[in-house]
Amino acid sequence: MKTISFGGGTQSMGLMVLAARGEIPHRTFLFANVGDDSEDPRTLDYVERVAAPYAEANGLDLRILHRTRRTGERETLWGRLMRQGSRSLPIPVRMSNGAPGTRSCTKDFKITVTGRWLREHGARVSAPAEVGIGISLDEISRASNRRTEPYEQVTYPLLDLRMRRADCLAVIADEGLEAPAKSACFFCPLKSTAGWRELRRDRPGLFDRACELEETLVARRTALGRDPVFLSRAGRPLHEAISAAQDELPLDVGCDSGWCMT
Repeated sequence: MKTISFGGGTQSMGLMVLAARGEIPHRTFLFANVGDDSEDPRTLDYVERVAAPYAEANGLDLRILHRTRRTGERETLWGRLMRQGSRSLPIPVRMSNGAPGTRSCTKDFKITVTGRWLREHGARVSAPAEVGIGISLDEISRASNRRTEPYEQVTYPLLDLRMRRADCLAVIADEGLEAPAKSACFFCPLKSTAGWRELRRDRPGLFDRACELEETLVARRTALGRDPVFLSRAGRPLHEAISAAQDELPLDVGCDSGWCMT
């Protein structure tokens, strides 16, 4: 079984085009949606409007997966974070010094969800499934960070082809497709300061929701007698730390596609 972990970003869309052209052997693309209330709406729109029709037209199997409880109810990352009485902090919130904390969001909502599908479709320790990850040559250091499960064999097709992010953009454009936006949760604490400024300027509703999440987490930590945590590296509340971006070249580019299998 040869699959691609699909995040809806530039590198994974580049892999989809390569598969459609027969340049890589993968036919199944697995998009683990962490929640319609959590993923960046631009990514969800791109998957529905561009990626899914393209996959169908080219005989590729794009599966959209969700985390489900034993009851069959879907769980979202936003829902876990905002659940009343929850003490869970699965995202890499920023501590008062700006350093990111530990996280489990990628494992719980992407790796585990994808792994469950693989096992349900025949992946075993004795017969692992191949899972292609969209890490390109210009971010090769990320390749060593991907945890491998015993029922999967992780590969890096873009590294094998010595392709960079710009090469992925080129093959997407050659196919006549629009380029995807950066894929991540809209409230991801790994977002750069420039990214937060752009969110406040261009999509203030999402910025306000991120502020709501941050305020909820701070209030919860205060009630427990713990230090506050924040979503930006500034170490203070978003609405104080982030001003709307101007039309300027951002120097703080931060994380492009993160470590979220995108």
